[in-house]
Amino acid sequence: MDKFRRLRGSESRAALRRCGFLARFVNVALLVFLIAATPVAATETIKILMLGDSLTAGYGLIKGESLPAQLEAALRANEVDARVVNGGVSGDTTAGGRARLAWSLADGADALIVALGANDGLRGLPPQETEANLGAIIRGAKAAGVPVLLLGMQAPPNLGSEYGVDFDAVFSRLAARHGVAFYPFLLDGVVARPKLNQDDGIHPNAEGVAVVVGKILPFVRLLIEQARQ
Repeated sequence: MDKFRRLRGSESRAALRRCGFLARFVNVALLVFLIAATPVAATETIKILMLGDSLTAGYGLIKGESLPAQLEAALRANEVDARVVNGGVSGDTTAGGRARLAWSLADGADALIVALGANDGLRGLPPQETEANLGAIIRGAKAAGVPVLLLGMQAPPNLGSEYGVDFDAVFSRLAARHGVAFYPFLLDGVVARPKLNQDDGIHPNAEGVAVVVGKILPFVRLLIEQARQ
């Protein structure tokens, strides 16, 4: 009987040790989850990644005139402590943005602005491919807990009305499907206005970028509020 009691006692102690280990494991896992899910405090600097092409990169502009730079300056002028990271690559398509999303987010981002699609339209790529790539980008960001603002784009008119209708509809459809913030047309108020564009008639000059910033700023502020929730 004593032997039985000693055996049961050792088993109980082993069980308690296992329970203690399990409890510590659960506590650590819960802490990691809470840290990952914790919103950005109002006093912390918001880090916004802008994933885009030459319109984001600042093609033809000097330092400080690019879209991310002017957007950051506008936010700070409105007393919003934010850093806007320039994730623009000239010539990039939605496929390129999709391919580099993971490592672009690896450095950490509190919010994501997706400004891709212009080169898809210029190249006449199938709208379904653009939709698939942008959808993957949005899903990837949401899986990482990063709220998204999708900036819409329009196809050039020389590709025909049918292509234009199909292409333009991609952005609003994706925003509705995934429940993300949406601004209908990145170049609204700038396209086809020579005084606001560089000599190529495609890329905004510094004044044109300022117009874009003024139009998207309210949407970006809403995105920041999402990141802080």
